[in-house]
Amino acid sequence: MKIMKKVIVKNSTADKITSGFPWIYRNEIMAIEEPVEPGELVRLHARGDAFLGIGYINPLSQITARILSREDRPIDTEFLTGKISKALQKRLELPKVTTAYRLIHAEADELPGLVVDHYAGYLAVQINTAGMERLRPLILSCLVETVQPVGIYEKSEEKFRAKEGLTTEEKTLHGHIPESILIEEHGARFIVRLKESQKTGFYLDQRRNRQRVISYVKAGFDVLDLFSNTGGFGIHAALRGARSVRLVDISAAALKQAEENIRLNQLKGVETARSDAFNYIREAYAKGRFFDLIIIDPPSFAQTRRTKESASRAFRQLISGCLRLLRGGGVLAVFSCSQAVAMEDLKEASLKASGDTGSRLDILDYLLQDTDHPVRLHIPNSLYLKGLLIRKEM
Repeated sequence: MKIMKKVIVKNSTADKITSGFPWIYRNEIMAIEEPVEPGELVRLHARGDAFLGIGYINPLSQITARILSREDRPIDTEFLTGKISKALQKRLELPKVTTAYRLIHAEADELPGLVVDHYAGYLAVQINTAGMERLRPLILSCLVETVQPVGIYEKSEEKFRAKEGLTTEEKTLHGHIPESILIEEHGARFIVRLKESQKTGFYLDQRRNRQRVISYVKAGFDVLDLFSNTGGFGIHAALRGARSVRLVDISAAALKQAEENIRLNQLKGVETARSDAFNYIREAYAKGRFFDLIIIDPPSFAQTRRTKESASRAFRQLISGCLRLLRGGGVLAVFSCSQAVAMEDLKEASLKASGDTGSRLDILDYLLQDTDHPVRLHIPNSLYLKGLLIRKEM
């Protein structure tokens, strides 16, 4: 095994690592034994020379080191195959309800910088850090050996790789990737296009929430799915028996794919509308259009805590507008996919919106990401998706 260089961290950081947190920031490093290259494997030690773990380092990144193993061992085929196999074991129940799920969720599956999604025998891979980039050939060979996919396609995140000093390229890494892949989820069918869409156009982390939200749909319901993307919530609602479903999104490409999904599921009464959600709410209210179930699932309004205040205002405005469109006894689901926005922030925005509209609200449920996007207690930022399910009083 190649001798790794030593990195010394502050004692307070050593305590964090020991408790399970995998990140080391630039200002937490006291000394580096020798000059290091981006992505190089290193040994991490406390000030008294106590061994803390094996990780990779990137001096170009604010998150300068990430832990791979707390054991003193090589990062090799055996190591990576073991991590992939462990991730598969955690997800054994999911193929009973879906053919699409997240296989590896970065730090939450002890492989920081690596995300792998499984779509009916095909894999979409994100290699987002310099450390994982160095391990790319080994990662791919272990995925092929362990998962045996028909094809692997790279969908790495440009913004993450830029922070690591890396360029981004989407391409087929193994086998072949068809123009479209058919997936199923709780009896609904969807088309996924790995080569065309941003990410994949389908949000796997909302799987459990889709079932929870649509459990309130009754025959004759009118449903509004805002920020609908390719129609996940709305299509499930229509299959459940909703009278009408309106899918609203600003993206023409997303709505085109949603229309394919509507036809694929042989649905009637499902319409798409290309519109900014805020504008659509105002126009629907002016036209006197009302709904029994509304879903608000926007993209991240707050990338950092500094932008949380503006995000809270946006949520308040959205919720207020939707409460005006919601019939008495109707249900509202509101989500935030930003780690910076806490569940309490959603509650506060809902409370203010309640005051704005004179509505009385009951919280029916608190909603989180599905189990293939694990939330680790010792990694607070692994919890990013939060939702409230609210009923408006009659």
